Amino acid sequence: MLDYPALQAVSLVVRTGSFDRAAQAMNVTPSAVSQRVKQLEERLGTILVIRGQPCTATERGEWLCRHMEQVGLLEGELMTRLPALAEPEQPQQRVTLRVAANADSLGTWFLGAVAAFTNQSPHLIDIAVDDQEHTAEWLRQGRVLAAVTALDKPIQGCRVIPLGSLRYLATASPEFTARHFAGGVTVPALAQAPSLIFNQKDRLQSQWMELAVGASPGHPVHWVPSTQGFVEACLLGIGWSANPELLVREHLDAGRLRELIPGTVLDTPLFWQINRVAADRLADLTRAVVETARRLLVSPQG
Repeated sequence: MLDYPALQAVSLVVRTGSFDRAAQAMNVTPSAVSQRVKQLEERLGTILVIRGQPCTATERGEWLCRHMEQVGLLEGELMTRLPALAEPEQPQQRVTLRVAANADSLGTWFLGAVAAFTNQSPHLIDIAVDDQEHTAEWLRQGRVLAAVTALDKPIQGCRVIPLGSLRYLATASPEFTARHFAGGVTVPALAQAPSLIFNQKDRLQSQWMELAVGASPGHPVHWVPSTQGFVEACLLGIGWSANPELLVREHLDAGRLRELIPGTVLDTPLFWQINRVAADRLADLTRAVVETARRLLVSPQG
């Protein structure tokens, strides 16, 4: 039989980041929370929580946290159908759903989907951010229930739904373009012009160069770990980058930015993958994600 008070303690310590805040949420003492976590770790013979500021979960701890999310979903559904089961004196714990999305989706359309869901649901959302080619790994590891990903093949135990493509345009300020591409956007020019890179996983600039000129030359880069920061850096003439059209269209129309090669677009297909066990209970979240994406992203025929 599973020790659900101990599982809840692990989940709350990880969610809140501390034993003290978990104790407040459970209305018990921090020592009681610590004892529950320790006893469960001893029973399982493994560490579940990495003590620190903040506390984080180990891989096995993540699995237990996701299990508690699904238990919370089941209990919420049961309380809706059988409200007499709820204890009047006991405040109802709100379920936190952990999902993953790439930074550019988060900065353009994904929060609109989250808003459409949370406006109609009591559940809370915890969004993990990673490159669209790597968010699928969060699902494989059981660290999230659903993810926006570039992977079109279903991960084991998941359903996959196509969302459309996020369109990227390579942009720079007029001054930067005149300074670095006066003779045109060529391989030698791209080898000298600084671009912007989000992190080591970011391949968008390389993909656009391969599409536009058939090569991805080594070139100087500025590291800017922010979707909005990319646009600001382009406006300020720091470098060029492939930016979501949803973020730069207004700047292009106003002449504040220019496309390096007009009409050369990079479309990145995105998919919604969701854990099959939780899929039916998260149908409203999936509906919000799909409807928002298909309204704002580029369709396959687009």
